[in-house]
Amino acid sequence: MTPSPIIAPSILASDFSRLGEEVRAIEGAADWVHVDVMDNHFVPNLTIGLPVVQSLRKATAIPFDVHLMITDPQRWAPAYAEAGAHNVTFHAEACDDPVALAKTLRAAGAKAGLAIDRDTPVEPYLELLPYLDTILIMTIKAGFGGQAFMPEMLDKVRDVRRRIRVNDLEIRVEVDGGIAADTIEQAAEAGADAFVAGTAVYGAADPAEAIRKLRGLAAGAMGVA
Repeated sequence: MTPSPIIAPSILASDFSRLGEEVRAIEGAADWVHVDVMDNHFVPNLTIGLPVVQSLRKATAIPFDVHLMITDPQRWAPAYAEAGAHNVTFHAEACDDPVALAKTLRAAGAKAGLAIDRDTPVEPYLELLPYLDTILIMTIKAGFGGQAFMPEMLDKVRDVRRRIRVNDLEIRVEVDGGIAADTIEQAAEAGADAFVAGTAVYGAADPAEAIRKLRGLAAGAMGVA
C-alpha cells in the first residue's frame, strides 16, 4: 500500500522572531516540522541549533524532522533525538559510518535519515537503505533557502524508489529544495513521498491552506488521492 504523502514545512522560511507562532500556524495541517540546522562549516550558513529545538519542542506537538547540515554529526545528532525529534537526518558527506549513527539515533528514540546532497551520487548508499527510516534527496545545493528546484535530481529519487520496491523496504523518500505547487507533482511521480516546503508554505497568505494544496497535488500524483 502506498503511504500518504508527508508535508514538512521548513521553518527556515518562517519569521524567526515568531517561531512559536509560526509553528502553531501550521498545526492540524503539517505532518512534520522541518528544522534546518546549519553550522557555518559543512554549509556556509548558520541557523539554529539544539537550544532552539529544545525550546520549540515545548510549543507544538507536530513531529520534528531535523535536518543536520553539520560536520561531525556523530557527536551532535543523538542530542536532537533525545530532545524529542521524530526524525533526525544527517548528511552522507559528513559521516564516516552512517549505519552506526543510524543505530545510535534509533536507540535514542528517533527515526534515522540519511541526506544526499546535490553533487553526491546516490548509488554508493543504496545498500544502506535497510538501516534507514528516511532518505533525503536534495533537489538543490544544501545550505541556502529559496533556491530553484532541480528536476535532474529526480533520477536519484527514481533509483532509490526502485531499490525500495525490489527489497520491499519501508522507508520514506524525502525531497528538499524548491518544492512548491509547480514542482511537487514531478517529485511525487518520481517516487518521493515526503516533501519539504519552505517559501511555498511560509510565503503564502494562508500557510495551512498552502499545505493542504501541496498534499492534494502530491497525493494525486502518488495515486492515493
